[in-house]
Amino acid sequence: MIHITKLKSLHMKKITFAASVILIYFLSTSHETAKAASYFEQGLELFKNQEIEKSKIFFEKDIVFNPKNEKSYLYLSKIFEKTENEFEQEINLKNVLLINPQNDEAIYKLALLKIKQSDFDQAKKLINNFKLVCQSFCSKKDEIEEKLEKSLPEDGKNNN
Repeated sequence: MIHITKLKSLHMKKITFAASVILIYFLSTSHETAKAASYFEQGLELFKNQEIEKSKIFFEKDIVFNPKNEKSYLYLSKIFEKTENEFEQEINLKNVLLINPQNDEAIYKLALLKIKQSDFDQAKKLINNFKLVCQSFCSKKDEIEEKLEKSLPEDGKNNN
């Protein structure tokens, strides 16, 4: 009888220990998740306050914890647009579109970048895609078509 009682006591200790480990794991994980969510919010606040380099660090940290947050990539692209780093701007816009191919702001900004780079064929494709998916940036549809038209060389305007 004493042997069975010891086994039950030992079994209860194991269950209590396992429950404690699981609880500690969930508490630490939820803390990391909350911390990661705050990285984006901190980056956004710094960006709004024109603290570009500091905000960049927080958006990059957010991506480490949340690699599918299209908003962090979008804000990084805005930072690289401000610092005139077209290469990094394009990479981040393409990352946004990998995560969400219908992000109209990213399509719009990438089309503008392609016009700036004189990649008119790619710009036309992006503008056509933009017209199909635009939601919040639909008011920019005519503006971007006009920019493309003005940027095309004379012989390219006849090919529309």
